[in-house]
Amino acid sequence: MITSEQELTKETVTLFFQGLQDRICQSLEEADGTGRFREDSWERPGGGGGRSRILAGGSVIEKGGVGFSAVHGEATEATLRALQLMDRTDSALPTFYATGVSIVLHPRNPMVPIIHMNVRYFEMSTGHNWFGGGIDLTPHYVVDKDARWFHQSLKTVCDRHDPAYYTKFKPWADDYFYIPHRQETRGIGGIFFDYLKPTDTAHKADLFAFVQDVGNAFAPIYTHFMKQNRDLPFGEREKDWQLLRRGRYVEFNLVWDRGTKFGLETNGRTESILMSMPPQANWIYDFRTEAGSQEEKTVRQLQKGINWV
Repeated sequence: MITSEQELTKETVTLFFQGLQDRICQSLEEADGTGRFREDSWERPGGGGGRSRILAGGSVIEKGGVGFSAVHGEATEATLRALQLMDRTDSALPTFYATGVSIVLHPRNPMVPIIHMNVRYFEMSTGHNWFGGGIDLTPHYVVDKDARWFHQSLKTVCDRHDPAYYTKFKPWADDYFYIPHRQETRGIGGIFFDYLKPTDTAHKADLFAFVQDVGNAFAPIYTHFMKQNRDLPFGEREKDWQLLRRGRYVEFNLVWDRGTKFGLETNGRTESILMSMPPQANWIYDFRTEAGSQEEKTVRQLQKGINWV
């Protein structure tokens, strides 16, 4: 437990994220039953590195990645633009330190949802430092009861730290995980936050405690859906729909996701950045859902502003 601002260093945050990756991978392997992660350790030429862990061909998880990274070095102009830090006055480029855990899981059964989580910390030699992250859920079929349970779980985490967090971070997720060219959300959202900086009322240790709580909530939330939905029946129709929804997931990640674009534009490690891609996806020209179908119901619920709790 961090008790003072002085005790909270980037090394402390990094160690937590390393341990979080370990704990989540263990929980997912236990819930899957047969799948095992393989680790790909890597070094960044400019400084630092990470551990990409991939699970493929599991009983529940068809493909999933749990990545940890801790990188540092000189911030390029592209990095500063992406981080909205172009208002500096000195001529020398600052240095940065960034660490975090990022997860995307694509299940085998269409009745199990896709899930994404990211928790991260940035620190600049200019004195800027902040936390970011969130969890969002992308069901292939939206089930109201499950959506309410998911959002209530996140609200409970938020409320332990600030009653205003959920009401602020839920709409932020709705806005962020939106596919403008499709005029639909990627899924049912969740929470999203960025640039959480220490203030007079929100100390760095308090922000870190919130980020820890978000990270620790991931495994119980997703293993709940793995255990509950893994054996639900499905057929060719549901599998075809899953591939189409995975296509939407790809469209968002490659066209709109700031994290993907930031990583590719700043010469990040391509394999780790694109581990979020599903093993298979599909696109059908001018596909229309059947009136009254579960697929049509799901599409109608892929919109901003639904009050799930």
